[in-house]
Amino acid sequence: MSLYQNRIVVKVGTSTLTNDIGKSDLRSFDRIACVLADIQNMGYEVILVSSGAIAVGTNKLQMKTRPTSMRLKQAAAAVGQCSIMHLYDKFFNDYDKAIAQILLNAEDMEIEEKKDNLINTFDALLEMGIIPIVNENDSVSYTEIESEDRLFGDNDMLSAVVAVLCRAQKLVILSDIDGFYDNDPRLYPNAKRIEYINAIDEEMLSLAGGAGSRRGTGGMKTKLQAAKLATTQGIDTIITNGKNPSALYEIINGDSVGTLFSGKYHHTESKVNPSKIVKISTS
Repeated sequence: MSLYQNRIVVKVGTSTLTNDIGKSDLRSFDRIACVLADIQNMGYEVILVSSGAIAVGTNKLQMKTRPTSMRLKQAAAAVGQCSIMHLYDKFFNDYDKAIAQILLNAEDMEIEEKKDNLINTFDALLEMGIIPIVNENDSVSYTEIESEDRLFGDNDMLSAVVAVLCRAQKLVILSDIDGFYDNDPRLYPNAKRIEYINAIDEEMLSLAGGAGSRRGTGGMKTKLQAAKLATTQGIDTIITNGKNPSALYEIINGDSVGTLFSGKYHHTESKVNPSKIVKISTS
């Protein structure tokens, strides 16, 4: 698959967009908008995949806890999506950038005609210098909210699908953790971050665990599944901490940040220390 060498998909999770008490983290919105706008000014085409609609909507509606019924989840998603786009529009406008909203369902990727239309829409927006902001259409896509094994998994898989659809060179998943570790760093203080992984096997997926933060639903397993999908299409995938979006400068410069999952058929020059490379085979 031929990739656009200057095209990057960035996924940001709920834990990055909200603070410890569940309210919108305005500094985080501002930092993300600033860095992505600056990267676009450097000649890159940027697509942002953003979670957080239900969490932000829950706060906007002054609910004390995250809703559990389908109707309230979808109501919160509808309100929250409006709030999120308002914040993105405000902050990206501060950096003289126009944005566009794209809401997707699983069937949008499965029906060939819809998929072709999506590709054309993304290409047209990027050609005009507009930054597409993508989210799952939670107000409609009830199967994705309810399913324990969601296709998009808090937008981790969605970001990989978008990266493949748009033939991006890189997928960057901004998480609440610095990368992939040999143990859970929240439980094991001596856990070591793995800088480079060249393949993802079932044993690694089984060790990745379940959901991540209490505000988001996507854990490390969904991120590994996303990385596996993207890398098999040749797309380098990086998992790093969303509280430091300026790491994107280092990533496009080829420096070692977070954990790099190397594209299977796509090799880029990287300044990773060879002594820290971990070879993991699928056999």
